[in-house]
Amino acid sequence: MSSPFAPRLRVALLALALLLTPAAGALAGDDLAQGLIRLRGEVEQLNSALDLLREEQRTTLAALNAQKAELSAAVERQQLAARELRSKLDARLAEQAEAGAEGDTLRPLLLEAVAQLRAGIAAGLPFKVDERLGELDRFRVQIENGTLPPQRAVNRLWAFYEDEFRLTRENGLYTQAIEIGGERVLAEVAKVGGMVLYFRTPDGRYGQARRGGDGWTFEPFTDAADARRVAAYYDSLRKQIRQGYFELPLAQGGAR
Repeated sequence: MSSPFAPRLRVALLALALLLTPAAGALAGDDLAQGLIRLRGEVEQLNSALDLLREEQRTTLAALNAQKAELSAAVERQQLAARELRSKLDARLAEQAEAGAEGDTLRPLLLEAVAQLRAGIAAGLPFKVDERLGELDRFRVQIENGTLPPQRAVNRLWAFYEDEFRLTRENGLYTQAIEIGGERVLAEVAKVGGMVLYFRTPDGRYGQARRGGDGWTFEPFTDAADARRVAAYYDSLRKQIRQGYFELPLAQGGAR
């Protein structure tokens, strides 16, 4: 036998459920709104970070383009100077041949050209400087003591200039003795054209050559991220990958 209160109880429960349903919906709506607000904030943060990254990339690209243009202009000036020098030397040789003069008249011009090339090597990127200067000095001695005929000396001087131009275009790994903190070590160096010279010491430290007021110094990286980037570049060079996109730290005054 059913209770006379059962129908009333069912009606009361139904009414309570109807009353609670809007409240539950309101709570769910509040949670959804808070979630949307939070997501919107995260999206705005990501957009800000993306804008900052794009601006950094634009700044980096502008700095790289400026440095590339400066280097290209310097190479073009050197090539023009070398061509003008070759013309002068050829003209002087022709004059000597017509006059039957000795090679002594050409020697001052050759020695002046050697001195200019030597100064450029000494001030430039510290890549195998001792070897390059040593070979140039031996050539200078041959000019001074007259063991090289004038025409051969001109051709040899031109070959020196061509070698220097080639070095400004080449990327690769080489072995070179460098000095770090007063200690001389045999390092593996990575040359990026005539722009940057990196090094890896036998104990695994990475760094780069930096120009300062007292000349060039070899300084290990203090930023682990820079070391990782250069290590990746070394790996690419070992795999004979010399062209492509590489994110590398540049020397002081440059950008990344």
